[in-house]
Amino acid sequence: AAPASAPRPASPSAIPLEDAQAAENARILAARCSTLEELREALANFEGCPLRYTAKNLVFADGNPKARVMMVGEAPGRDEDLQGLPFVGRAGQLLDRMLASIGLDRSSVYIVNTLPWRPPGNRTPTPAEHAVCMPFVERHIELVQPEVLVLLGGVSAKQLLQTGTGIMRLRGKWATVRIGERDIPALPTLHPAYLLRQPAQKQLVWRDLLALKARLTPPSA
Repeated sequence: AAPASAPRPASPSAIPLEDAQAAENARILAARCSTLEELREALANFEGCPLRYTAKNLVFADGNPKARVMMVGEAPGRDEDLQGLPFVGRAGQLLDRMLASIGLDRSSVYIVNTLPWRPPGNRTPTPAEHAVCMPFVERHIELVQPEVLVLLGGVSAKQLLQTGTGIMRLRGKWATVRIGERDIPALPTLHPAYLLRQPAQKQLVWRDLLALKARLTPPSA
């Protein structure tokens, strides 16, 4: 099994003491998981995040855990909450078309979110909710050991890169996510849901997708 990661510095956002304790409990619990099945089970039984009580389903992951590419989105929406899978609504359909444009599909990527439960009414997740759920996301990445991370949207990029910089400045520039003992190349890009609202920005994401494709293509001999 992959080694459990060392504790990461607390988020600069002050969170209530009980949430800090829940985040520490999450870290201990996640570190004990040596398989994805154990991680899913741990999340399903984890009571430290109130979102689980308002969501219909745990949204764990979709795609191929042995894929070279792992994509990290934000939080489940209504369709995802109903089906228990990430990116199955309109944004998910757009994501599928984005992947197809560079010869990928759900059998060649693995998809998770920074939160496994839908926030009520799709509201913006709180810093405390993210702090409590991030240990599971980090352990998820550690167990999958992807070659490349794609960070879909500002929330995912800010959480995993531990930055306050906006997605428009981050997108298209390769960065590094440190997970456990590994440095993983990470490409931030715009979230498909944002592209549904701002279709003119698709040209930016096309450039990002080409950068991803180039990264995955071995140099010709």
